[in-house]
Amino acid sequence: MTTKIAVIQKPPVLLDRHKTIEAALESIDEAASAGASLLVFPEAYISGYPTWVWRLRPGGDMGLLSEIHARLRQNAVDLEGNDLEPLQKAAARHGVTIVIGVHEIDSHYSGTTLFNTVVVIGNDGSILNRHRKLMPTNPERMVWGMGDASGLRVVDTPAGRLGSLICWESYMPLARSALYAQNLEIYVNPTWDCGETWLTTLRHIAREAGCWVISTATAMEGCDVPESFPERDQIFKPDEWINDGGAVVVNPSGAVIAGPLLREKEILYAEIDAEVARRARRSLDVCGHYSRPDVFSLSVNRKPLPPATFTD
Repeated sequence: MTTKIAVIQKPPVLLDRHKTIEAALESIDEAASAGASLLVFPEAYISGYPTWVWRLRPGGDMGLLSEIHARLRQNAVDLEGNDLEPLQKAAARHGVTIVIGVHEIDSHYSGTTLFNTVVVIGNDGSILNRHRKLMPTNPERMVWGMGDASGLRVVDTPAGRLGSLICWESYMPLARSALYAQNLEIYVNPTWDCGETWLTTLRHIAREAGCWVISTATAMEGCDVPESFPERDQIFKPDEWINDGGAVVVNPSGAVIAGPLLREKEILYAEIDAEVARRARRSLDVCGHYSRPDVFSLSVNRKPLPPATFTD
């Protein structure tokens, strides 16, 4: 049974959670009206990937970096609150599954630390999974803390069994294996990367796992950065492409069936079928008949790792 999917690479409104959620709701309505039932948004979509950390020198203008980070924190998503409720209601109203990247704030313990998180919202509006990026890349560590493995889970959706890693987590072989070993059929990779090298990685994963691979960054120009962004004109040029997007869908044999969608602030559509993934593993099942558990072993600690425990 095929499922129509929508890969959404339209830009968010940087540092503005409310306006970005409004934009997401418009895209959800558009994709659902087109018949899509699995919707994928980019990495850190709410409220925008922190591309400025690759442009501003660490330890440089600390006042500017502090102001940007404060606004990012103020617009982060609190999963213990109701920040994603509009998206959850939209998922239930349309009967769609949504995979979306967010800046998540730890309101329970520190009240300040942010995580790069991907959230899976079920077609009944419930949150099926929350995965925090295990290892932020290079200057990203000035923005996000490191997540634990409690979200390294594959969940059931109407489209198939779905798991997600974020951006360069896809270069972590053991993280991939942790998902493969859970009967993975759909691998979703919200990202900021794109281009030929990245596409090669995605095609390899599809072939290696025998699963569908869905990925997208954000298609974004300098003119998409709002005027309210601190020192916008110092950091961005209005006519530059900050990111090309690169929304793509790869089938379980490693062939690209849709995309890459480049420099278009649009939605990429495709049809996928979980049965194709199951059949693809007949010859190569890396966590089944092609594994050697007598030689190799993988142990994954999925216990939540809170910074403190309290006994009253």
